[in-house]
Amino acid sequence: MDREIQQSQSAQKLPTLTSTLLAAALLASVSTIAFAAEEAAVQDAAEDFEEVIVTGSRTGKALNKIPGAVSIISQAEIQHDIALTSDLTAMLSRTVPGYSISKQQMDRKGETLRGRIALRLLDGVPQGSPLRDGSRDSIFTDMGIISRVEVINGPSSSEGIGATGGIINYITKSPTKMGLEAQISTQYRSQFKNDSDSWRVGMNVAYKADNYDVLVAGSFAETGISYDGEGETIGLGASGSDRDTKSNNVFIKLGTNFGENDEQRIEVSHSRFILECQCNYSSEILHPEIWDYHEANKVPIHAIKEQPLGSKASFNDFKQTTMTYTHNDLFGGALQIQVYEADQSMRFEAELANSKQDPLFAPVGTLLEQSEINSQKKGLRSSWNTDSLFGNEGLGLQIGADFVEDIALQRFALTDRSWVPPMKYTSFAPFAQVSLDIDALTVTGGLRYEDGNLNVQDFTTTWYRKRKFVNGGDVGYGEWLPNAGAIWRVSDQWSVYASYAKGFTLPNVGYALRKLSCNTAPAVEGCPSDTPTSVNDILDLEAIIIESIEVGFSWTGDDGKFGISLYESTSDLGDGVKIVDGEFALDRSRQKIQGIEVTGSYNFTEDFSLSAVYASITGKTGDDLEKAMGVLNINPNKLILSANWQFSDKGNVILGSQTIFNRDINEGASGEEHIKGSTLFNLAINYEIGNGRLSLGIDNLLDKTYLLPQSQITYWRNYLRGRGREVSLGYTITY
Repeated sequence: MDREIQQSQSAQKLPTLTSTLLAAALLASVSTIAFAAEEAAVQDAAEDFEEVIVTGSRTGKALNKIPGAVSIISQAEIQHDIALTSDLTAMLSRTVPGYSISKQQMDRKGETLRGRIALRLLDGVPQGSPLRDGSRDSIFTDMGIISRVEVINGPSSSEGIGATGGIINYITKSPTKMGLEAQISTQYRSQFKNDSDSWRVGMNVAYKADNYDVLVAGSFAETGISYDGEGETIGLGASGSDRDTKSNNVFIKLGTNFGENDEQRIEVSHSRFILECQCNYSSEILHPEIWDYHEANKVPIHAIKEQPLGSKASFNDFKQTTMTYTHNDLFGGALQIQVYEADQSMRFEAELANSKQDPLFAPVGTLLEQSEINSQKKGLRSSWNTDSLFGNEGLGLQIGADFVEDIALQRFALTDRSWVPPMKYTSFAPFAQVSLDIDALTVTGGLRYEDGNLNVQDFTTTWYRKRKFVNGGDVGYGEWLPNAGAIWRVSDQWSVYASYAKGFTLPNVGYALRKLSCNTAPAVEGCPSDTPTSVNDILDLEAIIIESIEVGFSWTGDDGKFGISLYESTSDLGDGVKIVDGEFALDRSRQKIQGIEVTGSYNFTEDFSLSAVYASITGKTGDDLEKAMGVLNINPNKLILSANWQFSDKGNVILGSQTIFNRDINEGASGEEHIKGSTLFNLAINYEIGNGRLSLGIDNLLDKTYLLPQSQITYWRNYLRGRGREVSLGYTITY
């Protein structure tokens, strides 16, 4: 799969929760737009709230029986977002209150959910690995196969490790109509500048009979380079870019129903997604004299038409196979068993970095190197649940157990050296969840036990880290993870809820292992006496335990919805990121994060509605929680507004805006940041023509020039502007 290329010859203060609440209340009173805390996706007012079923929580519960903020991104919203941009996480930023602003690169470091890392799933299967999180696991499929996205906000243990910020579950399509149906979608996207053209072609073929169904889907895409509002090319991220790339995706799903009344089903699916550098462009900072100029003068980095360093193309390569068995009438409940296997690989851009040097291969300072992260996982997820335990309607029970084996490593691709040794995490996690409906009150509570083991083999650190021998070993993890909550449907329109949950994950183990060294640089002699010589002595491998509380209320009327959700999460050991010697490192400092989210919609007429998403989040870290957390964890406050006009039975127009507010933190102290905000507009027009749908999208409608929030702090190859105006034209036809 490697693509060989010619090697180049050159080498304001953080607001408090109280003030934020007042701001949110003012916003609500001024705008008269209704919001809904439990549903970030804008739903039709006539939709029955009771019937929206959330499967990502493992309980299959109605939305109005879940005590917490859950965001459902519908098929219509997915289509709207695809019409605007190829940046898939921009959809999350526009629709999920707690999701931070998109970085518009393949690297998503700094994109968080409620200030913490989210666990991304494809039909329940984890994408990427917390053992060596490369921040590239948000690009793993083509959105043409996704029917909806469920986002469960806040720390969760229901899907295992990694969900300190919440769960983002991408649910694939299934045939819904009897007989044969085919859908072809095409799209052209451009900024009308040199090499900015992009295109995508996708096809889904579905067949459904009485007792079986088949879905086969494929897509191909090429993405051009991007330009800012001043017509200058935008540099490619240090960990790779989703621009100047090509991708293809293949997805197959087979299912059959059997048994009395078709209460049993077996479903098998396979997904393969590859996104690969076309390698027509590179960042101009490959030239040291240009990088020094950018660093000294804070000039945005551009892309130049020059093949990147290295002899192999960067890529994301994700594949998985799942088999799911369900029995909907077993001992008065429903049984589900899923087994899966996944192989996920990411190759990064080439660098002449100090940490990658080795005189055995080339003189120090001249060795060009690329790294790869590989993760192989297999697992079993099982559950049995009923809503009428022992014949008592409203008394629910879910029991089950999960098993997972995750093996991850990081290697140097050009010299075939190990950077991070193989790490193997195995876990067995039984759980039980109880729910009780008492008239308009639903009370839930549960317990999960994470019984895990991390195994690391003996290894030797790199030359830069003094070729130090480290004894491998096993690190055991055992943690009880309780949750409890209640939601009271006060009336047909009002409900209030409160919840408590405990989440569990591992730190980025790869960071800790590859940092082991007698010194920070080989030129320094001597070795500190406290340097770990065994995996079992590394304090940074301790688990991250998150405790979260959340309260909220919502109102649902004939013409709109309104609600507010407030949350707080704390951890004695954090999952933050800091810069040490020019490289990313773990920050295990204590953390406390607070936030408020307001979302919803109001229908002024049958044809015209407004919607909004507002989110404010603050974070403190340090032994005494004296330091404000920076933009790599906590993004600035945001406000998303959208107006939808259904101008005919066949067409609609959506005008949206995204506002990022200014923020100044830690002034005069360590971690000082000054983030300048911006407001961007976008426009989407959809019109049905026969069996097809024509769409026109304009992202950054006013062609504004701005800096991305994560680019306004100093670290390696980071100073990037956001994308200027981009126009998309798409057509989808169904046979």
